[in-house]
Parts: sequence; structure tokens; C-alpha cells
Amino acid sequence: MSVSIETTSTPVVPAKQEVPSVSLGTKNRLPEFSLAGKVICVSGAARGLGLTQAEALLEGGARVYALDRLEEPSPEFYDIQKRAREELGTDFQYRRIDVRDTELLHNTVESIANAEGRMDGLVAAAGIQQETPALEYTSQDANRMFEVNVTGVMMTAQAVAKQMIRFGNGGSIALIASMSGTIANRGLICSAYNASKAAVLQLARNLASEWGQYNIRVNTISPGYIVTAMVEQLFIQYPERREEWPKHNMLGRLSAPQEYRGAAVFLLSDASSFMTGSDLRIDGGHAAW
Repeated sequence: MSVSIETTSTPVVPAKQEVPSVSLGTKNRLPEFSLAGKVICVSGAARGLGLTQAEALLEGGARVYALDRLEEPSPEFYDIQKRAREELGTDFQYRRIDVRDTELLHNTVESIANAEGRMDGLVAAAGIQQETPALEYTSQDANRMFEVNVTGVMMTAQAVAKQMIRFGNGGSIALIASMSGTIANRGLICSAYNASKAAVLQLARNLASEWGQYNIRVNTISPGYIVTAMVEQLFIQYPERREEWPKHNMLGRLSAPQEYRGAAVFLLSDASSFMTGSDLRIDGGHAAW
């Protein structure tokens, strides 16, 4: 095994380790869940789960930057952006980024940090899926899957962590994994996707072990089946799955993106201040049978 060591003339000073101050008897309700004053990036937030979680972070008081490869975000993005400004007293911005473009990714995150004077959090929700039998998978398709779902997630976390370290305030990172990183989905042919999500789980544990010294926490969220626009299209192609999939978990139904809002706020806030290197699996009991 070869080890590469990069030296720098300016030593990095770890963030000061402090226990969050939340006093008993406060007039504010659950202040540890507040995200007021925090700056958070959410990759894959042009639509779907990432956008839903971004809205929850805005409601918590954070200023949020959506990072996505789409030319324009979904129409719902602009509704949430308007609500952020007019109702929530915060801001929601969009930056077009392909997480495979590492140089642009780092430059964009640095420019956000420079403009805001801080960087506090990340939800890495960007990812792709491809259902193909393992015997038919091409190396090009497999590499594309891993480049987006693993390398892209790692580089996004790295870009944000560098800014957290630069400002010395620590922060929290939540990577979107999947229950499919722990189990093989019955009837779903997606070996490369499942392998990529297993890699995200292990990536988070290792980042947490390296970055804890800077007061940066790294955790994962592992959703079960979520009914999104893309899944609805999948049900058109495989109508039997609409009836079959709910039978695979203990609640007998599929989840909606809104059911993961609280998880994002919990992990990005001081409510989870002693949680790192952990996975928050929310799958309706699918993997607990």
C-alpha cells in the first residue's frame, strides 16, 4: 500500500471542542433544533428529496444553497425560494454544479463561504440510479454510477469540510445513503447502485473519524422506498411494484419525501451534537424483518 503525504506551510488548527449551550427552562421551544444563522449546502436539491429537505432547513432558519446539475431547478424550487424570502426571513439560492466537476465544485463552495463568511452544513443528496442486470452492466455505466454516487459525494463533502475548517466553527454533514446499502432489494436489479450506497455508509464513518478533530460531524440517512416523480414513472414500467413494495416493510406502505424532513434538521442542528459516524435508517422497518 502506498501512502501520499501532502505538506503545507500553514498548519490547520482543529476547531475548539465545545458542548452546545442549551439551558433548561428556556422560553424558546427546542432551541437545539434551530438552524438560525447557519449556512448549508444541499446537493441534488433542484427537485425530489433534496429539495424537500432544503425547505425543512430553511424553515429551521438556515440560509441554503442548492447545488444540482440541472440547467434550471424544478418549478417548486422557485415557490420555496419565494417563501424563504417572504415568509421565513432567510434565503434560498441555486448553483448549477455537476458533482463530477471537482474544480468547479470546490470553487463554487468556496465562493459561497466567502460571501457568507461561514460554512456550517451539507446534505449530500445528489445521486443517480440505473436498473440493469449485473451480467449486462457495462464498465462505463458502472463507473458513471460510482463517480456520481461515491466520488461525487466524497468531493462535495471535502469541498464543504475545507471551508468549515477554514472558518474554525465545525459543522455537520449528512450524506444520503439508502437501506439498499445494507440489504439486497428483492425484485430490484441494481447491483451497482446498492454497492455505491454501501460505499457511502463506509465513507461517512471514515470521514467522521478524520474530521472529528475539527468538530465536524458526519452521518448518513438511509431512506427506504420513496414515492417520487421518478418512482412514479418506474411504476408505469413495472406496475406490479406499486402493490408489491409496500408488503416488504412493517408499515405496509411506501414513504413520501416529506417524511425525511425532520431527519435533515436533526442531523444538521445541535440536536444531534454528540452523533457522528452513525446511520439513521428510515425504512418503515424494511430491514428489520
